Amino acid sequence: MKILVTGGSYFFGRVFVMLTAGEHRVTVVNRGSCPVEALGAAQIRGDRHDPSLWQGIQEDFDVAVDFCAYEKGDIRTFFHHFGGKIRQYVLISTVDVYERTGGEAKKEDSPFETRSFPGEAGAYIAGKVALEQELSEVCGEKGIPYTVLRPAILYGPYNYAPREPVFIRLMVQQGVLPHITDASGAFQFVYVKDAAEAVKRCLLNEAAYGQAYNLCQDQMTDYDQFFQALWEAADREAAELPLTCDQARQQGLPLPFPVTREETFCYSNEKSRRELGLAYTDIREGMKKTYRAFKGVYGG
Repeated sequence: MKILVTGGSYFFGRVFVMLTAGEHRVTVVNRGSCPVEALGAAQIRGDRHDPSLWQGIQEDFDVAVDFCAYEKGDIRTFFHHFGGKIRQYVLISTVDVYERTGGEAKKEDSPFETRSFPGEAGAYIAGKVALEQELSEVCGEKGIPYTVLRPAILYGPYNYAPREPVFIRLMVQQGVLPHITDASGAFQFVYVKDAAEAVKRCLLNEAAYGQAYNLCQDQMTDYDQFFQALWEAADREAAELPLTCDQARQQGLPLPFPVTREETFCYSNEKSRRELGLAYTDIREGMKKTYRAFKGVYGG
């Protein structure tokens, strides 16, 4: 299978490339800041917003997997200028597209968010909502099957976001593990390798054509459980550092997950388990693997 990957050199995309390059012909399109040839993939360097980049790719591919579409028009630009042909388009979206209301776990047919929110987070949500609609429209016009994957909070090796790596670095370098004591929020993780496996299972899978799938672990997690998972993952002594949310902010420690009940939303993974046969890694096992991966990075 020939796979064209857009943005596959950092976290989620990198893990996907690592899992597939040995089995398929993978070509990664990115700005070139992180080479992927050592992973067994070919690389085309360029800016996805530059039409000439896509015009210069005349080769046909079985599947295009898009990890870095964030702005309205990103998908339409690809299809308008791409010089080759594809048989399927896979878009990596997010569970954040759903309407931010409480209640039952959001399923794939739940209403999308229509309100505008400030800042980068608001732009991210609005962009993904627009792109899902754009994908449906463009692929419908061209008769090309598509699949959408909506991961929850990704964690695991190669994560560059200020999430669990920040806490692991403090454990390794300073011997302390912050424990947020007054957060009431809960959240759903998805281990990055599980998410990458979901992408693999959608490739040229006719049952996945025209479908969307939530990717998230089975259980909700809170800050206490997050602390406990990292505490158990450590192979060295680390002192517990109790902090309130305000104290953490004052010390510049990121609070990367929902801290209040009002920010808490739940998502259903039933469809991805049933139709893709996915089994999700437990948070304790996933954090052990993540800790081991980052331990060496931080000098442990």
